[in-house]
Amino acid sequence: MLSILDRYFLRELTQTVAAVAIILMVILSGGMFARVIQQVANGSFPASVMFPVLGLRMVDGLSGLLPLACFLGVMQALGRMYRESEMHVLASSGLGLSGLLRPAAMLTVGLVLMVSVVSLWLGPLASGTSDSMVDEANRSVVAAGLNAGHFTELPGKGGIIFTDTLSRDGTTLGRTFIATERVAPDGTHRVKMISGSNGHLYQESDGNGRFLALRDGWQYEVPIGADNWRKMRYEQNDASISDVDSDDSDDAVHNLGTFALMRATDPSSQAELAWRIASPVTTLVLMLLALPLSRQSPREPRFGRILLAVLGYFLYTTLLGIFRGQIEKGHWHHSTPMWLLHGLTLALAAWMLRSQYMPRRQRAKTPAKAAAA
Repeated sequence: MLSILDRYFLRELTQTVAAVAIILMVILSGGMFARVIQQVANGSFPASVMFPVLGLRMVDGLSGLLPLACFLGVMQALGRMYRESEMHVLASSGLGLSGLLRPAAMLTVGLVLMVSVVSLWLGPLASGTSDSMVDEANRSVVAAGLNAGHFTELPGKGGIIFTDTLSRDGTTLGRTFIATERVAPDGTHRVKMISGSNGHLYQESDGNGRFLALRDGWQYEVPIGADNWRKMRYEQNDASISDVDSDDSDDAVHNLGTFALMRATDPSSQAELAWRIASPVTTLVLMLLALPLSRQSPREPRFGRILLAVLGYFLYTTLLGIFRGQIEKGHWHHSTPMWLLHGLTLALAAWMLRSQYMPRRQRAKTPAKAAAA
């Protein structure tokens, strides 16, 4: 049975953590939306799957967002209570460390379970689903925005494509016309026009390019401002529709399931597994660290401790990232340094809590004060 104070602390902490998480999600979605828009403009994937891909990537990013939201939310909630002297009044009424740890532990257990589910299962599943959705969309001309009887701009290619008929699955075209402009090595601009009686869309085996195989047509190359045109008849001509930019695509290791990573022995899989396990542990460490860092006096600057806490958070996560890089490069064959960092941070948080809440010893009276007494 929860007491009134337990319910009060739990409500304040939960509401503040949820508010901080929403703010961080808005910021995260803005950055991801910009990246997705850039990939759509470069022709990496069609605009029809833009919002589903954005949502799936946001789900994947929750494993890094929730620990920070927990850290900042707890500091903000308890910091307000310290500044308004609520904690001092409760402490004078007999509230000890156990009264603060009990509601904090309830919130921590829920957040650790949530981060574990996202990091170990839901995040990789969302990332793999996003990549599969993009690959499937790239195989379809319809998903790429091409409609029969309309001129369509080629993404990232500076040209147009037109077809009079289109199959239901979007892979077979009727009479097709493609026009692109390019700069020759001598600096002249050339317009390349290709026509075919029919065509078929296919993708490279590595998924890095989309091509349209045209059959029974003509190809013209026209230099602008010159009269040396080139005309060629062909039986089959493979024209590039767009190149899939894989620089921003998720690593294939990240899409693997956790059990598959446990069976793998390569450094990349070991680094990914260590990083997934580190996410819920980081949530626990940051939650315990936020309790002593949030303590402040009423006249103390409102965001002074939060600034120091954010700097400490970036130092902590940067070290974890460096350790992950060492495992991924094969320099380390285990994640012991990560666990040592977690342990040291937990020990620092426990020492700070103990120093704040342990009873202070009374100073021994000097001989002069004892004689006067």
